[in-house]
Amino acid sequence: MGKGASFWEHLDALRGVILRVLAGVVLVSIVAFCFKDELFSLLLAPKEPDFWTYRMLDRLAAFFSSEPEATKFSVSLINTQLAQQFLTHMQVSFYTGFVVVFPYMLYEVFRFVSPALYSQEKFYVKRVVVSGYLMFMLGVLLCYYMIFPLTFRFLATYQVSELVENQIVLDSYIDTFVMLSLMMGILFELPVLSWLFAKLGFITSAFLAQYRKHAFVGILLVAAFITPTSDVFTLLIVALPIYLLYEVSILIIRP
Repeated sequence: MGKGASFWEHLDALRGVILRVLAGVVLVSIVAFCFKDELFSLLLAPKEPDFWTYRMLDRLAAFFSSEPEATKFSVSLINTQLAQQFLTHMQVSFYTGFVVVFPYMLYEVFRFVSPALYSQEKFYVKRVVVSGYLMFMLGVLLCYYMIFPLTFRFLATYQVSELVENQIVLDSYIDTFVMLSLMMGILFELPVLSWLFAKLGFITSAFLAQYRKHAFVGILLVAAFITPTSDVFTLLIVALPIYLLYEVSILIIRP
């Protein structure tokens, strides 16, 4: 769409972008819906005691201790509403479609606004779009293999009394997984946003370096909120990657 196009032509082009993105999300969601067993075996894997993360922790415990304590646990998910499993199936399929189509969505948005941008601005936008998606997916993967399993194991096995048995509802499991994944994906956008804000003149590397100690305390608080566990090991697993991203941000925007 050229710069001289009318308002209605821009509106029609925007409508085309929205329809193409929605069609992509719906198409991928339908495909994901058809692969229910594979989709939920992947999503529900962190609740199993033989999940990769728990096996690695067992090996670490065996390496540092001659008599490591067993970390096996058993947690079953239940459903309490008639249509909840079907609705959860649709919800997870839609989330899958959204994540898979997200790069195409960014591409369509960029193609829509690119005629109004200068060549240098187009270069910045391209880098933000590509690196932003990669960092978001990296945060989601870290959540899947580390943050969510540790959080789930702690909360699902925590008891105020042996007389109170935990029965985890399916939608609670899914909602927690989605929330933590989105939070980690957003937190991993820190270097990308820092680079963009530096290009816009809002921050500098000297500013970030000056408040490094304050940032570390804030990161510890965020990590404690994300993983409400009682051990320092889990807290550091969450906090250290985020702090490393903060240091990477300083290096990226350093002149």
